[in-house]
Amino acid sequence: MDTVRRQYRDLAEHIEALDAADLLWRIDEPVNKDSELHPLVRWQYRGGVDEADRRAFLFTNVVDGSGRKYDIPVVVGALAASQSVYGVGMVSDIDAIADKWTQAISNPVPPRVLNSAPCQEIIVEGDDLKGEGNGLDALPIPVSTPGFDAAPTLTATNCITKDPVSGIHNMGTYRCGLKAPDRLVMRMATRVGGAGGYVHWKKCKAQGVKLPCAIVLGCPPFVAYMGPQKLPVDLDEMHVAGGLAREPINVVRGRTVDLLVPAEAEVVIEGFVDPTVLEPEGPFGESHGHVALEELNMPMEITAITRKADAIIPSYISQVAPSESSVIKRVAYEPLFLDHLRTTLGIRGVKKVSLHEPLTGLLRISILVIEKGTSRTEVWRALYGAANFKGDMGKITIAVTDDIDPKNADSLLWALAYRHNPSEDLVVLPHRGQGHGPKREHGGEEDGTLLIDATMKGDMPPLALPGKEYMEDAKELWERCGLPPLRPESPWYGYSLGDWHDRWEAAARNAAASEYRINGDETLGRQTHQDLIPETSVRQVEDGWDGSS
Repeated sequence: MDTVRRQYRDLAEHIEALDAADLLWRIDEPVNKDSELHPLVRWQYRGGVDEADRRAFLFTNVVDGSGRKYDIPVVVGALAASQSVYGVGMVSDIDAIADKWTQAISNPVPPRVLNSAPCQEIIVEGDDLKGEGNGLDALPIPVSTPGFDAAPTLTATNCITKDPVSGIHNMGTYRCGLKAPDRLVMRMATRVGGAGGYVHWKKCKAQGVKLPCAIVLGCPPFVAYMGPQKLPVDLDEMHVAGGLAREPINVVRGRTVDLLVPAEAEVVIEGFVDPTVLEPEGPFGESHGHVALEELNMPMEITAITRKADAIIPSYISQVAPSESSVIKRVAYEPLFLDHLRTTLGIRGVKKVSLHEPLTGLLRISILVIEKGTSRTEVWRALYGAANFKGDMGKITIAVTDDIDPKNADSLLWALAYRHNPSEDLVVLPHRGQGHGPKREHGGEEDGTLLIDATMKGDMPPLALPGKEYMEDAKELWERCGLPPLRPESPWYGYSLGDWHDRWEAAARNAAASEYRINGDETLGRQTHQDLIPETSVRQVEDGWDGSS
């Protein structure tokens, strides 16, 4: 076997790094892969666990409902149970990930081809793939959505295909439902523009030849993160992975398909897709948060399964967001959106892009955080630019001022309630594709796009909560009293929104210092005998203020 020194981690080394960072839970008791495994991990996302407390799960004692025991562990959440887990995989602080992606795409590194590799330590092919308990049956592939899914399904895939004309490889993450020990059905997205693998399938169909495919499970993290990314179709993801690693990724040629696969992969499933045949696949709980109903998709006949001797099977926790797949996308997509708006379009007032994750799965609602004082023209350039950045994202795009927490629904509704005039600050755009969702993506039905400007249009009075210093002092008192742990929600203190006078600031200081009488003496000297009605603004009388900011 070729031995080449490398700096990047394989999956097993990545799991060790997660364990060292206290980001791994090890489950040694028997767990049924078809009815218990994914539901257990799902509680991490639906049980009120903060993202910072999420972990990867390593299952070392996997069984199924028939009593079969598997000698291969399963890991779930190892790539992106949380931003912290993603950061370990990228060997990077979260704040530096955007630059790391940009540098990798701009500076790709071609892979290094080996003659032999760890991913081919064990080889199963020919008749050994057939029969119950053999082939795919020997792999502990979980049922992702028990109660709805029709089969165990490969989810954490890097599916490698090759353009039959140009020879350029493509790597995408597609679900693959098991049908028999030597057959599965793959769903390569027929989205607008087509996933790379689907483009290759169409070209093979036109030529009347089968499509070679290698489904890789458990790539080194730098490679694994390529699958969910929506890179240009003709950009070889293995080269970009090398850019992330800043060194060549080791690859080896498949046993039965003329494709290059990661040498340190845990498992490689090789085979051919006949583009003249389709087979029912699903139902399956999809990442848009609904069950994808039964569709005709692409059957693949398995010609070989190769793996490491001590392989680990990865599986994504997906379906209703937040999930592992949504975190993978969010951490990478948000900085890409921001860079597009700030650098490509030159809208410097955009400070942050937040893609709403829970239940909507990133693709439907985009929130732009805009610096206070940014001109209305720039706000609307940002809204149009974000809505058109990706064809399947930004159905509802909202701009808010930078005091709003975009991840807090109450804050967003607050901005909509007080900073948004539906007759002036709302635009509906027609002719939008449906994109990834519960409706059929290839039926031609159009959708619309909603753009909302919920930014501050001028100065406003302060938020009516105690000032920051008083809330911080009160928090210390709370903790000294032994009251239940606090989880501050934004906004948790009051602050100026521009419409605030020095005189009022001084009066507030006096009141908090138990000196309200100083304020009373001051206002006594400002009494007036003018013929006015109560609730007349003091500024209108004393300063000639006309009500504008």
